[in-house]
Amino acid sequence: MERVIAFPLMGNYYVPSSFLFSKISDCEILKPPPITSKTIELGSKNSPDFVCTPFKYTLGTYIECLEMGANTLIQMGGGCRYGYYFELQQKILSDLGYKFEYFNLVSMGHADLKNIYKIIKKINPKLNKIKSLYYFCLTIKMVKYMDKVEDYIRQNVAYEEEKGKLNQLFDSMLDDFNMVKTFIGLNRVYHKYKKLIESVKLNKPKNNIKIGIIGELYTLMEPFANNNLEHLLENYGVEIKRFTNVTYLLFEKGKKTKKYLKKLDNVKYKMGADAMDNIYYTKYLIENNYDGIIHIKSSFCTPEIGNMGIIGKMCEESDMPVLFISTDTNTSNVGFETRIEAFYDMIEMRKKNG
Repeated sequence: MERVIAFPLMGNYYVPSSFLFSKISDCEILKPPPITSKTIELGSKNSPDFVCTPFKYTLGTYIECLEMGANTLIQMGGGCRYGYYFELQQKILSDLGYKFEYFNLVSMGHADLKNIYKIIKKINPKLNKIKSLYYFCLTIKMVKYMDKVEDYIRQNVAYEEEKGKLNQLFDSMLDDFNMVKTFIGLNRVYHKYKKLIESVKLNKPKNNIKIGIIGELYTLMEPFANNNLEHLLENYGVEIKRFTNVTYLLFEKGKKTKKYLKKLDNVKYKMGADAMDNIYYTKYLIENNYDGIIHIKSSFCTPEIGNMGIIGKMCEESDMPVLFISTDTNTSNVGFETRIEAFYDMIEMRKKNG
């Protein structure tokens, strides 16, 4: 039986993930369906009550993928309890009667290249080392290009004169990324769209409202998990700063967290996951005169619960507005949007009153 590979969605990172596995596995890649209330219902029904919300999202996605014909599941997350979902999700899915193989690319919370190579070798016994390394490096470059462009869009999309143009160009860039075969081809696509995106006319006021978004990584990067927070802020005309992306998590975090820790007077330890990083981001946003901070996490996210008191005190001492939001599978869209609207109105009023 031929393998059909599936993995959970997290923002636009499906594109580089599917690109890489399609090139090195020689297997069919099944694109997960968009996350919906059905996905959440399936995940919640079959998950422990007090497990963190991303567990339920990813479990629901796996169930939908298995129903669509997937027989090989890949987990690519780590850094906190997410890196240990593997055993429990595998047991739950097996108890539900599904027949599949489940591969965890994260060992003890860390990605190890030797372990990853062994796993891919099991999936594709004819795996070519040189070819795999080539496409792995090409995918890394693709991710870095994606994150650079998204950072630019996040800061400017609220001010484009032709609404929807920036996101339209970004989607077209992702489509073209799927077709590349070489570094030269990837560079051409990136520079083509970078030029087009930077040429989009903007009407950006000098004294615009700037809000930083920090918190738990999955909730930050998966739009369905954060009720499309960035789109809401975009509609209010807000410039957004988000630090967390795959480029940071995979290629920069190890070095930068040591520097962050040295610059913090109120933290001596890393605290797990991105908790300490978010304390440093709070310091950065305060020192760079942002107008507000939104800290968002899934319910029961222990590292982020641990840093909320510190972040709250820092913001109180510096008169920085901060909004703490915890999301779960029952979070109301209306209630969420109301809180964001009230937070924006408060910041706008402060801005007008000087």
